[in-house]
Amino acid sequence: MNAPAASFAATDRPLTALLDTVPPAGWAAPSPCEGWTAADVVGHLLQTQRDFLTTHGVDLGTAPDVAADPAAAWRAHAQRVAAALADDAVPAREFDGFFGPTTVGAAFEQFYVWDMVVHRWDVARAVGADPGLTDAELDRIEAGADSFGPALHMDGICRPAVEVPADADRQTRALARLGRAA
Repeated sequence: MNAPAASFAATDRPLTALLDTVPPAGWAAPSPCEGWTAADVVGHLLQTQRDFLTTHGVDLGTAPDVAADPAAAWRAHAQRVAAALADDAVPAREFDGFFGPTTVGAAFEQFYVWDMVVHRWDVARAVGADPGLTDAELDRIEAGADSFGPALHMDGICRPAVEVPADADRQTRALARLGRAA
């Protein structure tokens, strides 16, 4: 399995596990993303990944219906993405990205997999669940934030960082960089 496919699979497992525990009423709960419900967060993940991959020649078929069942929609989408990333030619496709020349696989890992980790926390927070972020995932959050530089706080990415106490735990500090109060 190539690195982007492996990274997606490893990040998808805990995300899907969380989504499968959300009760029907939980999907309407407000998330830490201003103006978005838990279902909206899933819709965002699905749509941004679809937009990126289809822009780079990947046919993901018809978009699953997030409004009908966000968890089922994610599972269907994730299966299609996993199949696309498993084709070594897809992650190897080169293009000029926001930060310069890159590949579909590198960009997918840098941003879209990173986004899955961050938004898993958002959904968990919305429904009162434990996001279960590991040290490796916190490493990914921090490395992603570092790699984006000032672009991290552009409109539509993350809100400005929030202040946290000096003795705040690592998860709280990492999420605060993204404008989230843990």
